[in-house]
Order: sequence, then C-alpha cells, then structure tokens
Amino acid sequence: MVSSKELPPSTTPFFPNHFLKNQFRTKPQFPPKNTDLSSKVAIVTGSNTGLGLECASQLLSYKLSHLILAVRSPTKGENAAVTLRQQYPGAIISVWQLDMASYDSIRVFTARADKELSRLDIAILNAGVGFGGFKISPATGHEETIQINYLSTMLLSILLLPILKNKSPADSPGRLTISTAMLSVTARFINKNEVPLLPSFDNKKYFDSMDIYSTSKLLGQLFIWKLTDLVSADDVVVNLVEPGFVKGTELHRDTSVPAKVFMSLFKAISGRTVKVGASTYLDGSIVKGKESHGSVLMNWEIAPYAPFQYTLEGKIIMERLWQETLSEFNFIDVNGILKFL
Repeated sequence: MVSSKELPPSTTPFFPNHFLKNQFRTKPQFPPKNTDLSSKVAIVTGSNTGLGLECASQLLSYKLSHLILAVRSPTKGENAAVTLRQQYPGAIISVWQLDMASYDSIRVFTARADKELSRLDIAILNAGVGFGGFKISPATGHEETIQINYLSTMLLSILLLPILKNKSPADSPGRLTISTAMLSVTARFINKNEVPLLPSFDNKKYFDSMDIYSTSKLLGQLFIWKLTDLVSADDVVVNLVEPGFVKGTELHRDTSVPAKVFMSLFKAISGRTVKVGASTYLDGSIVKGKESHGSVLMNWEIAPYAPFQYTLEGKIIMERLWQETLSEFNFIDVNGILKFL
C-alpha cells in the first residue's frame, strides 16, 4: 500500500468538497469485534473528556489490560476514571498528570512511563487547543496553540518513541498515533518566511485566531514527515489521524460567545459523534499496520499530506522547522534519541 509521502497532493478544495465527503459521504469503520487488546498497555492524552475519553472507553471495550489517562487535571482525570472503572472492572486504569503547556511536565511524565511501565504498546496523542485568543504560555514563553499543538506534542512524541520501542513485544511494534486536522490544507501560515521561524509565532502581529489552529497542525505534519524517516516501522509505527469535525468536544471552548453559538449549531448539523471520531484513533493505532507508518489517515484511509509539503518552498521550510525544533529541544539529548531510533 502506498504511503502518504508517495501519494500525489490533492488538488480538490477542502471546502466544500473534502468536508462534505468527510462528514456525510464516508461510512465509519470500527475495529473487528474479535479485536483483543488483552495484556496491552495504552496511554491516551487529553482523556478526561470528549474524543480522548471516548477513545479510552473504546480501547477498554476491546479488553485493554492497562490504560493510562494522561490529563492536566488529576481531579478531572479521576472523575473520568471512576466511570470507566465501573464499566470495565477488569482493567487497570491509572491517572497520570500531564500538562502539555510545560516541558518539565512532559519530561516527568515520560520518565515515569520509562521507570514504572514494564510494557507500553500504544500512545494516542489527542490533547490540543484551538481557536482561542493570543496567549503566551508562562512556562515556555511561546504562543499557547503552537506550544501545545506543535512543540509539546512533538517533544512528547520524541520522548515516547524509545519507550515504545523498548517496551513493546519484539513481534509487535509500538504504536504512536497523533491527532491532526486536515484544516492544515487551509493554513495561511503567513509568517512562513520569517527567519528564525519559531520565535515569530510569539509575535502578536502574526497571530490569527482563525488560522493558528490550522497552522499548528500543518507544523506537526511537516515535523512528523521528517521524524518518521528516522524511525523503523519494525520498532514503532507512527501515524497522524484526522478524526474529522466532531461534536461533543471542548476544542472551541476558548472562542467568543457568538462563535460558540455558531459552532454549536454547525456541529449539530454536520459534526461526527465522538464515537465515530474516536474510532479513527483506534483505526490508526490498532487496525492499520506498518503500511500506515509516516502517513496521514483521513476517513479511515491513507491520504496525502497538505499540498504545501510537496512544494519546493514547503520542503525548504520543513527543513528549517526541523532544525529549529531540534534546537528548541536542546535541553534533552535529542540527537542521541534520534540516533537510537
């Protein structure tokens, strides 16, 4: 099967063509009923509500042995865990704190996983923010959406990869599935020619509340394209999953009141249910195999990356973003980790 990197870029406009196909003309696909995750261990980030919580529940429904809810608020995580434990009393359900706005929190979380887990099969990175106002993350000094959706998600990915490689069975590669959005196709990315690039996102003059989410997801796709060239699918299968436009999530919680009203109505009309949206995560993490490594999955199928990535300009910026991001992570032995992978 052809990977996303080998597919030609799509020339079909995202709106309305792809959107209508995604939301109204695609049949959901759930894992086979005989899927058995017994003995397996999984991490799901942002899992106390919405897509993450539903994803956690679906994993448990396939007899997952140990689930780790990675959440910013342990109290909210425990509240979610109580319900899950009642539904699935045979599983171990742990709540671990993970603040995606803090590099220190990510390092503590992954160190704990490395120390305490004898096995790790699946990590699903669902946590994210979008469509809020301009905010600087106090812990890092970076704009919040770029910090959480891009920088912190990429750092968490890098730190989880050797753990997944070491702690998954030799005959079953670890799985790293990262939430993306094909709104990346629409990203304006107006500061793409700024040098250096990453600090420019912290300048309010470049901030567009309607574009920052799309751009943050595009950055993730650019970085994962490069990262997966260095990772063997025999060790860890890494893919990006587009869950679609889903109602019942808190993605638009930071928008204005009028925008919230509009989005509520729009979701009611066209949004996927969280059950359907979360099934895309399971498809990417337990159904699709090595053929999905380094690919974007949309509508339960391997799809092209955003067209920008296939252009000469896109490849130049991809390389610059890669180097700047690795420099951003100079507080860890990132080169040593990548060499190990």
